[in-house]
Amino acid sequence: MSDMNTNQVEQTPKKRKMLNAFTILFIITAVVAILTWIVPSGVYDVDADGNFIAGTYHTVEKTAQGFWDLFSAPIRGFLGTDSTPGALEVSFFILMVGGFLGVVNETGAIDAGIASLIKNNSKNVSILIWVLMFVFALGGSTYGMAEETVAFYPLLIPLMVGVGMDALVAVAVVLVGSGLGVLSSTVNPFATVIASDMAGISTADGMALRLIFFAVTYVIGAWYVSSYAKKVMEDPKRNSYIADHIESDKEKWAVEEDAPAPTGKQKGVLIIFMLTFVLMILALIPWGDLNENWTFFESLTNWITGLPIIGALVGKSLIPFGTWYLTEISVLFFMMSVIIALYYKMNESRFVEVFINGVTDLISVALICAVARGIQVVMNDGQITATVLHWGEMSLANLPKWAFTTLTYIFYIPMSFLIPSTSGLAAATMGIMAPLGEFANVARSIVVTAYQSASGIVNLITPTSGVVVGALAIANIEIGTWWKFMKKLIIIVFVVCLVLLLAGAYLAI
Repeated sequence: MSDMNTNQVEQTPKKRKMLNAFTILFIITAVVAILTWIVPSGVYDVDADGNFIAGTYHTVEKTAQGFWDLFSAPIRGFLGTDSTPGALEVSFFILMVGGFLGVVNETGAIDAGIASLIKNNSKNVSILIWVLMFVFALGGSTYGMAEETVAFYPLLIPLMVGVGMDALVAVAVVLVGSGLGVLSSTVNPFATVIASDMAGISTADGMALRLIFFAVTYVIGAWYVSSYAKKVMEDPKRNSYIADHIESDKEKWAVEEDAPAPTGKQKGVLIIFMLTFVLMILALIPWGDLNENWTFFESLTNWITGLPIIGALVGKSLIPFGTWYLTEISVLFFMMSVIIALYYKMNESRFVEVFINGVTDLISVALICAVARGIQVVMNDGQITATVLHWGEMSLANLPKWAFTTLTYIFYIPMSFLIPSTSGLAAATMGIMAPLGEFANVARSIVVTAYQSASGIVNLITPTSGVVVGALAIANIEIGTWWKFMKKLIIIVFVVCLVLLLAGAYLAI
């Protein structure tokens, strides 16, 4: 009997536990701090707008980062420094989303709505995935939808788990959908517009190629996720990457399948709930950047705030849709929380309790964004970002067209890891990289597309991105598991993007 037990123990493989996301990020921060002792510190001269000037790199006295700098990096990453914007805004936005969802969940409207969706879409899940991923991809391509997606995970996870899939599918629908949209940005003000401006070209330059990128990568991504979802539904224990906690996820995100249809009050809450997200999307789309004649929201805001009494009641600090960002969206979620509580006749003490409980649920997600930002703090304070960029500048000068295009694409992959912000990466590099392309007879628009496609790939998997680690934290998925799931997709997208870039360079698309 003891021999049998021994054999059973020997045959049971030990499951290697992945490090916590906070630990992984802190280790990466420590590695970057060590690099500040090895990599020379350097800077570029900057123009009036603070952009690097090509050919002006020079070394400076080394500013190596020590233990105090390492341990203070997450705090400084949260609050911000002179050279690195803090994560406070995005972290507070996440907390407001948590509070909002806490209030909505108290009404039972989401559970009732999801139960209804499960009943009506249990046989059309694949179509639902394709539609949702298109919506998220469109958001990523047009206005850089990223941090805003945090609000959707607690909604989609119960839906996907409820129809027989796993939480990984829900994360992939949002993260891959919006991420591939950002990768193939068409008019994204935080990537394409900034990069094009820095490169000295119009946003319309290279638009045809970027539309091809959007169509091709969307189809690849939606096919990849829906194929995985189909396999999970066929045999969850064998095909799910998170089979070890798929049952606990069902309990955690449980929705009563035989739940009654939403009541009249709950339908009202769902309308307010959906209206909140519609307003968020309308407020974030840069209407003026898309067309300078689209001034409807600006005129409407000026008219409202200019009214004698109503304008003062609304508030003179109201800004028009199209210019909102995380601060304004945080206000929107808080305000809608109050409106839902009043509509549902929730008493004051209960409202405060469920709002705070909702905030508490997402505290770890908010904090992880600050820890991720700490990596950039150490890099910038150690002054090694410019040095890495200078190495790329020297390596890419005077290359043939195919080599320049390929190496520019590859160069932006490690740069995207070091600077996960698409706007920050464009501002730091495009003024240098775009002119280099002319020596290889490569259009500046190709350099812009290479930058955003490489950045898009990295930001699907990098642990330095608060969007990635935040999404995984909500779904309780280890980043190693996410990498395993994404491995084949990343390889496919990498190769396809490179082929499209080379075609664009030679065909002048």
